[in-house]
This record gives sequence, C-alpha cells and structure tokens, in this order.
Amino acid sequence: MRSHLIRPPVRLGRRTTTKFKAAACGLALVAGVSMPSALATAAPTATTVTGAPTALGTPQAVQAANAAAAAKKVPAGTNSTQSLRTLSIQFQYQQTGYWCGPAATRIALSARISPPSQQQLANELPTTTNGTDWIGQVTRVLNNHLGTGWYETKEMPNDPPTQAQRDLLWRDVVLDINNNYPIVANIVAPANNHPPGYPNYTIYHYFTVIGYDTSDSTVLIADPAGFGPATYWLTFNQLATLIPPKGYSA
Repeated sequence: MRSHLIRPPVRLGRRTTTKFKAAACGLALVAGVSMPSALATAAPTATTVTGAPTALGTPQAVQAANAAAAAKKVPAGTNSTQSLRTLSIQFQYQQTGYWCGPAATRIALSARISPPSQQQLANELPTTTNGTDWIGQVTRVLNNHLGTGWYETKEMPNDPPTQAQRDLLWRDVVLDINNNYPIVANIVAPANNHPPGYPNYTIYHYFTVIGYDTSDSTVLIADPAGFGPATYWLTFNQLATLIPPKGYSA
C-alpha cells in the first residue's frame, strides 16, 4: 500500500530479518523547520532491554493513555536520564504529499550525518506519486548513506501484533535510540486510531521514532506529515498498533 489515499490494508509477505539488535504518506506542503542536528556518530554499545510494556486493557484506558501521551511536553534536543532518551535531529516537513518516506528517512539520517535533500532521497528510494513502496527500500538507503549494516527491515504482518513482535519492537526502540539510530516506521492509521491532528480517514504514512520514556512507556515521534505538531509523544502500545501490517527499519 503506497499512498495516503483511503484503501484497504494489504498484508505484505516480504522477508523478515532476525538480527539480534535488531510506506506512504500524509499530506504536508509546507516549508521545512530545522531543529538542532546531532552529527556525531555514537559507537554501538551493549544494553539490556526488558520485554515490551504491558498492553492496556479497556478502550477507556487506551484512550486515556493516548490522550496523556499527546499532551506530554516534548523536550528539546538530546536528553538522557535513567528513564528518558531523546535524539537531536534536523526536522523537515515532507515537501510533497507523497514524500513522507524520503522526509522520514532524512530525519533519521540527520541524527548521525548532514542529510541529503528530500529530492535526492526520493530518487534513491525510489518514491513515486504513489509514495514509497516498501520499508525495505528505506532500510537500504539508510545503510547506504551511513556506511553500515545496522538497519534491518522488521515486518509486522499480524494485526494486532503478537507479543513476540511487540517485544522485538520495544527492544529495537530502546537499543536503537540508545545508540543514536532513529527508527523509521511505515504505519497504517485508521480513523479510530490516529496520532494527534490526523484527519478523519485512513492514513498510510512514514514517520520517525526519535526517543522513548520508560517511566510511562511512551515514544517520541518526528512526523513530517504536518497534520499536527512536528514532534509528539505516543504510547508504545499505540505505536505497536499503527505499524501492522507494515514494518519498520531498525
């Protein structure tokens, strides 16, 4: 599924990687906004990651947790405490209605290098007017620009995700952010499960995970769509429900 148009989700049957560390778009035709860019590369370090946060039960509990996350203050730049870790990135809104893949990829690259333009990344992915076809293309471009094999394609075909998929996603979020590697996620957001500000229809999109907070099981999102704030918090549980049946680069 490639565009931000309303279409039924399709379960993808592509490869899934198992390395032990380890789309397309909302509409935003607005100018880029810069945030401080962290250009230093951090060497990968060992880390211990526990299982994913427990899934919330009732719809009321889910709604309350999502609202609390959306209202949470977004910190500026890089932060690192016992429970909180956020990365410094250079943010841009997507420059066309179908460049969420290039924009989210650029945001991820900006945490480590001076990133190329959205146009260059759109050419490399390649992205068409239908969007970016598959998260695996993002993985390839991230690794090519960083000269690394760190990023892998993790697919989540089960909707809702299995506990093993949730555990792997949480582990990837913590480990990747700890090592200064933002995660790019390909999401499907139906009208009843929207990040802040999304319009009332199904959105096929890419955004970037740039932080986490274990104290309340939330993740920090840099979202190039322009529907709502540039950066905002989501509960981990909501992130885990947005990715299926797509995947993410981590």
